[in-house]
Amino acid sequence: MEAVKFWRRAMKSKGAGLWDELLAEDVVFHSPVVFTPQEGKKVTMMYLMAATGVFGSADDIPESTGDAQTESKFRYVNEIVGENSALLEFESEIDGTYINGVYLLKWDESNKLIEVKVMVRPLQAVNMLHQKMKAMLESMSS
Repeated sequence: MEAVKFWRRAMKSKGAGLWDELLAEDVVFHSPVVFTPQEGKKVTMMYLMAATGVFGSADDIPESTGDAQTESKFRYVNEIVGENSALLEFESEIDGTYINGVYLLKWDESNKLIEVKVMVRPLQAVNMLHQKMKAMLESMSS
């Protein structure tokens, strides 16, 4: 359960520090749009930080200014937690597109994440998130 609490804090954070602390060196990340698993802390951290940039956080985004990029409708709607794994279901809406997805998390005995799997539906959401994540990752690397 401690890993899930830490996950929530890291998702609200804009910095890399919490992700660095939470992720195991050999963590594996499964993206909803990339066929092959992404291996290692650095690449996983990059994807997760991009996701927080795309989704934002209701806790740290100011009131709407009319710009859709500043509004966050991200929220967790279900949580199933086991001894070393969890499923966190979320909903959001970006640019009028409804998004429903899950984070499947697995951690080791040190509460370090060893696997993160993201699944998203419906297809329109997958396509839109693919474009937004691509743009966010490109902006992060420049």
